[in-house]
Amino acid sequence: MRTLLIGADGQLGSELRQAFGNHDLIPLTHADLELTNPVQVRETLIKHRPNLILNTAAYHRVDECEDYAERAFAVNATAVRDLAIVAKEIGAPLVHFSTDYVFDGRQLSPYREVDRPGPLSAYATSKLAGEYFVQAALERYYLIRTCGLYGMAGSRGKAGNFVETILRLAADGREIRVVGDQIVTPTSAKELACKVRQLVETGAYGLYHITNNGECSWYQFAQAILELSGVRPHLIETTSAAYAARAARPAYSVLDNANLRSLDLDDLSDWRDALEAYLKDRASGRSSS
Repeated sequence: MRTLLIGADGQLGSELRQAFGNHDLIPLTHADLELTNPVQVRETLIKHRPNLILNTAAYHRVDECEDYAERAFAVNATAVRDLAIVAKEIGAPLVHFSTDYVFDGRQLSPYREVDRPGPLSAYATSKLAGEYFVQAALERYYLIRTCGLYGMAGSRGKAGNFVETILRLAADGREIRVVGDQIVTPTSAKELACKVRQLVETGAYGLYHITNNGECSWYQFAQAILELSGVRPHLIETTSAAYAARAARPAYSVLDNANLRSLDLDDLSDWRDALEAYLKDRASGRSSS
């Protein structure tokens, strides 16, 4: 299978390179392909004629998207539409990644794929628009929502992932304040990438939630990171209101892997077990690059 990976330099892209390494993989970084350039996108896809397209590229600086909404929609929606149109023309299924932030967090029970979205921010709205474009343009797609992603390569443009940020602050001896009123499921990019490969091999197209299992607050996640790392810094629980972020976040954005479970594929680890595996890989010097 000839697979085109867009966004190969990000934390998920790096793990997908590992998971799809024997699929005649063509990895493209941001420097290789500007997704908002429709001419370049068309030329690239026609040149390579992939059998499968993996798109991880996104403008995901959530607060910054409030100030640059046009940029957010250009990358997360319009560019995705253009990509989906060319994918249809060349007959290639598209794997596109979305976010738990498409929900408003009022449900207070895990969100299934059939639940109605309610985005609270420019970022979330742009990602939802991208979902709609994929669904409108294509019949053969895997649309994947995930939550609280972290991977060995960090996160392109975000100065690392949450785990690395907490460990860096702890190493600096800094006071660490983390919100305790946002409930999520931290998800290993490594496990997500492996599950995506399993999913595409089924040929069961559609919308999927794919996260590790269980739930916790960001504060509880930070506690677990520090506990498993044997670090005891000054960790303080705060609130979303006190944090005063520009973009609103859902108070509860845990996803139910219902459609994955219907295929008997929902065997992802509990979030704490996945975190422990990540920290062991980190300590052993594993690299996804």
